Amino acid sequence: MSILIAIPILIILVILQSAIVSLLPLLHGIADIVLLAILAWAVQDRVTSAWYWSAIGGLLISVSSALPVGVALVGYFLATSAALLVRRWVWQVPLLAMLIATFFGTIITQGLAIFTLNFIGTPIPWVEALNLITLPSLLLNLALAIPMYALFSDLAKWVYPEEIEI
Repeated sequence: MSILIAIPILIILVILQSAIVSLLPLLHGIADIVLLAILAWAVQDRVTSAWYWSAIGGLLISVSSALPVGVALVGYFLATSAALLVRRWVWQVPLLAMLIATFFGTIITQGLAIFTLNFIGTPIPWVEALNLITLPSLLLNLALAIPMYALFSDLAKWVYPEEIEI
């Protein structure tokens, strides 16, 4: 059921990201609300479908962004694996796990995008990309991580209700 919920939610988030969030940059960095949704879903305790959400989100972003096809998909898979590792290590404080996963997920996806663009021939200086794109994006993602965690925590409780023993 969570996979069926993922498709419309991630489509709506891709539309919001491309239509609204991209118009609110900090320097040249923008928030990645699709990444935040995937990470917020991955750090939930009872969630078992984090990889499906990562695949769907990565495919949708690959289709809608100017990055080469598959870069977002690989970046989201790496970010999801980092979030699942963080969830295992920091299992008692899930909000801290969300912030750590957001930090590493943003660094992974931004670094992979910059590396790929440099590899295919678009010269982007690493220091300028770090200062003007990655760090502002990281700041915006960390600011939005807590509200996204709260939203997806409620969604996970609705999709995966606790079993009550009688």
